[in-house]
Amino acid sequence: MPGPILNTFPSQGQSRYKRRMPHVSMNNQDAIKALRGPVRLRTLTGLRWLAVAGQTTAISIVHFGLGFPTPLGLCLGAIAASAWLNLFVMLRFSPQRILSDREAGAYIAFDILQLCTLLAITGGLLNPFSALIIAPVTIAASLLPLRLTVMISALAVAGVSLLSLYHMPLPWTPGEALSLAPIYKAGVWAALTFSILFFAAYAHRIETESAQMRSALAATQLVLDREQRMSALGGLAAAAAHELGTPLATIQLTAKEMMRDIQDNEELRDDAALLVSQAERCRDILGRLSRHGDEGDMMHDRIDVDPLLREAASPFLDPPPASEDKPVHINIEMRSLDGAPEPTLQRRPEIIYGLRNFIENAVDFAGSEVVIVAAWNKETLTISIRDDGPGFAADILARLGEPYVSVKSGLRRSAKHKKGMGLGFFIAKTLLEGTGARIEFHNRRWGDGPEQSGAVVSAFWPLGRLSAAPIA
Repeated sequence: MPGPILNTFPSQGQSRYKRRMPHVSMNNQDAIKALRGPVRLRTLTGLRWLAVAGQTTAISIVHFGLGFPTPLGLCLGAIAASAWLNLFVMLRFSPQRILSDREAGAYIAFDILQLCTLLAITGGLLNPFSALIIAPVTIAASLLPLRLTVMISALAVAGVSLLSLYHMPLPWTPGEALSLAPIYKAGVWAALTFSILFFAAYAHRIETESAQMRSALAATQLVLDREQRMSALGGLAAAAAHELGTPLATIQLTAKEMMRDIQDNEELRDDAALLVSQAERCRDILGRLSRHGDEGDMMHDRIDVDPLLREAASPFLDPPPASEDKPVHINIEMRSLDGAPEPTLQRRPEIIYGLRNFIENAVDFAGSEVVIVAAWNKETLTISIRDDGPGFAADILARLGEPYVSVKSGLRRSAKHKKGMGLGFFIAKTLLEGTGARIEFHNRRWGDGPEQSGAVVSAFWPLGRLSAAPIA
């Protein structure tokens, strides 16, 4: 199934300040729906065949093995109805057929009704196999959206309630009657009802979080692929220059032969001479491009901390026009904790992108200033991004970095930006942690006002994971 679609390229009319992070165009529920399925017909028919086999075995053991008299005809009729439906859909449709949510819900609803019918014939809630009614509800909760999950759960609860009131006697030893106190029957009903509701809520919650994580990781991978492609442009330019050299040499050689063959035609000779000169010019340009591409690759692989931070913050260093937003000043500070020189790092596009995403959020919520602090010693590098805004709300601080938890949904007070999906922090945190970073979010006091708590995002790296190899 396709993941979220990223709008990675801004339009030409956007200003530099507006060229920020790519955003996910699908909303949260669409992303979850896209990654929840698909459900194949073969999956549900396979589960139903297991149910048919289990029910047939249980009835046979009770009736023939234990000698308990059962309404065998009614029981086998209920089981045969389930088997007949399986045969019908297998002959009518392909096993690979993708079911819609409604079709899958109808299949599971039939299984609940069939099981309730079988239980009603064999003792209702007194039948120990009545606990199996939880199984189709759990399957529905893991496959279907919330609305259909609620409907399936309600059907199961209604079936359990009816079974507690109306059912045939439990198959038992001939001549003896099994009688249980009404309070026990009520307890069984309560246990099954709460179990249905609990398992439905639990399975649906787990599947929803799993779908959210898959959606967010797909978005992260698309962002990383885009950043890596952009980072590789220098090498691609050198490769393109190398590949174009051969056809240009052929064009130049052919044009020179044409000049020798058309000495008597001055106009054609001039055109051929123009072709030779322009081909030579193209070869010079490609030669420079190839050399610059090689140099660019070496420069791209190594970067100091200060240029790294300035590149990450580059979309926000130029303040926006006065008519758009209040300018936010970005201050970059460099600190050596033990006198060690500024480290030279491997150039990693995921580091630049992740830091840029955190810087964007700080700029969004800052009052007037964002401070980016890089501190290092011989073993570690720490980069902190601080803003003088209202800080992170207490109820979201512990959840930052989870997918679809947005700091722009009103939890940080800001009127400047609309609600986001909450993927920005997740993508940035995931990318940076992939480079060996440890990410922390907290608030710190900034200024004299009680509302100025200030948000701080800090990333800690062991330098061994980032340091560039020395040039030979």
